[in-house]
Amino acid sequence: MGKSVPKKKQFAAGDEESARGRLLSAATHLFCKNGINATGIDAIIDEAGTAKTTLYKLFGSKTNLVNAVLESEGKAWREWFIGAMEDGGGDAQAKLKRIFPALKRWFAEERFYGCPFINAVAEHDKDAKQFRNIALRHKKVVLAHIEKLAADMGAAEPQMLAHQLALLIDGAIVAAWCRAIPGWLIRGPRCGNLYEPSKVRKPKRAGAVNS
Repeated sequence: MGKSVPKKKQFAAGDEESARGRLLSAATHLFCKNGINATGIDAIIDEAGTAKTTLYKLFGSKTNLVNAVLESEGKAWREWFIGAMEDGGGDAQAKLKRIFPALKRWFAEERFYGCPFINAVAEHDKDAKQFRNIALRHKKVVLAHIEKLAADMGAAEPQMLAHQLALLIDGAIVAAWCRAIPGWLIRGPRCGNLYEPSKVRKPKRAGAVNS
């Protein structure tokens, strides 16, 4: 009989999923708090309580782990953000006016570390497209929802209004992360000028005939 060969340790499906979740959670916290470049693999596995081999088995590389974190965080943030606008119902204008009060609540959270996409892109060369592409896909979904609400509201230029709001959102996030934004500035109603009649199409009168 030949010499027996030791079997490689096998992950049960539940164990692997648990390890993946812990690694994602640890990496998310450390990347957001300390930065991607400043966070090493050892710090991640120490916080996650896993072996280095487990991280590489599940993700293959630190870059793949960063990609997974950004995809996961983006999905979670979009669900929260869109939910914050939609919860409570009302018309499109009411939903858009919920944007800044929602951001204010987010800024007040203990683990608010800014936008992971802005942070990731800022940390890397502008020609590095791997994180930029994920950020752009995330932004596209957010903009599309805002633009739809702007169109439903009757904005004269829904796309332009969506981009204006997106600029305010990004600016508020960066300023809040730098602790440079006073609370009164993002109370919501103060940003209401974007929703005034000058930005909105006048509804057509019933039976009006085009000249």
